[in-house]
Amino acid sequence: MTLSPIGHVRCNKQLKFETPHQPSSEPGETNLVELTPGRQFDLALQDLAGFDRIWLISWFDRNTSWRPRPLPPRGAAKRRGLFATRSPHRPNPIGLTCVPLIAVEGLTLIVGPLDLVDGTPILDIKPYIRTVDSFPESSLGWIGEVEDRLASSPKFEIEVSDLARRQLTWLRDRWQIDFTDRAFGLLRQDPTPHRTRRILQLGDGLHRMACGPWRLYYRIEGQTVVVESVGKGYSDESLAMEGHEEITDRQAQIEFAQQEF
Repeated sequence: MTLSPIGHVRCNKQLKFETPHQPSSEPGETNLVELTPGRQFDLALQDLAGFDRIWLISWFDRNTSWRPRPLPPRGAAKRRGLFATRSPHRPNPIGLTCVPLIAVEGLTLIVGPLDLVDGTPILDIKPYIRTVDSFPESSLGWIGEVEDRLASSPKFEIEVSDLARRQLTWLRDRWQIDFTDRAFGLLRQDPTPHRTRRILQLGDGLHRMACGPWRLYYRIEGQTVVVESVGKGYSDESLAMEGHEEITDRQAQIEFAQQEF
């Protein structure tokens, strides 16, 4: 069996942490799918512009292993059978994403929110057909139970300390690094320790959340998450080590460590 990508995703999400577990329903976000030239894909795209949504079949090229019982990010820390989840760690790392189709311009598709990182290979494109692809009365299995619990649970408020605010502002203004939308969105739902959400309890009530190469340190006070500080994910020794030049946000982390916030 031989598969060949027909194109790649182009978006501003470079890290898996930046991508939602499912495409956001919020309007406004646009991304690109660029198809490979010279393979008659211009003909294959004819008539697609009339559809509001399309299926993108992708290849999770950054995953090298699979797990028969992954730990889903939503709900309690309970392992589930792989085929009852949307985990990207699969025997064949194939992704299936339904996205809004905004426009077709040559070999480029302009699409709405998606849950893929920049450079993800696209294997195929199919139109979404609501009369055959939608079954709104279908049971959601264990996911329905989780969603019911989340819907009935009060959301958490986010409070940011002066120190954390200065650190986040410096990252945004100096390096255009801002992971707060994704991080705060997860914390508002459930800030408790969870491996897949990369949340650890460090002791004395302090929690740490990994946000790609950065760390958020916070405490839970009732229904409020108090973000106390921001930290870098790599030690000074790792950042200075020869051969580690490809560490994400490496120079930003080096400068971050030199600041007096």
